[in-house]
Amino acid sequence: MPTNEEIVRHHVPDPNEDPWVQGPPQPETVVLTPYTPAWPLRYIALAAGIRSALGDVVLDLDHVGSTSVEGLAAKDVIDIVLTVADPRDEDKYVPALVDLGYVHTVRESSFHEHRLLKLADPHANLHVFGPDSPETIRLRMFRDWLRANPDDRDLYQRAKQAAIPGGGRVMDYNARKESTIREIYDRLFHAAGLL
Repeated sequence: MPTNEEIVRHHVPDPNEDPWVQGPPQPETVVLTPYTPAWPLRYIALAAGIRSALGDVVLDLDHVGSTSVEGLAAKDVIDIVLTVADPRDEDKYVPALVDLGYVHTVRESSFHEHRLLKLADPHANLHVFGPDSPETIRLRMFRDWLRANPDDRDLYQRAKQAAIPGGGRVMDYNARKESTIREIYDRLFHAAGLL
């Protein structure tokens, strides 16, 4: 189980690590879509496919990110967290996911052994972590906080809209809203007694 210190620590990418399995992504225009009730239904269908393909390799599976928060505009991409015993043991899960159409795009050893697989249709990001990853806890806490706190949900939506000008890669868009994300995290960590 991660410590409180590990949970509240914000990730800083390792500048010496090249996480791209198949090279960096092409720049894309970020488009926010108003919340749609189809998103949780899409997650349910995607989760069923993952569970069917991986069986007991799946320790846990969860819908996170903006599409998991009712009322929040988001990129039309379902973010899923898959917990496996050891993300480094890619043979246990990557081939079966590739058979479903996922593309292995990121291997981030410095970030709790994070792996990312992307699905083009329907659009989904599948984040893979181990059972002791603090990031899984952080993602769930952020989702649950936004669900329960409309003021911060609105603040986050405004930050997302303000981050769109400039286009470029999704990573650039994410960087432009990072300060608001950290502000919300600090607030929720204090409320949870972690800070």
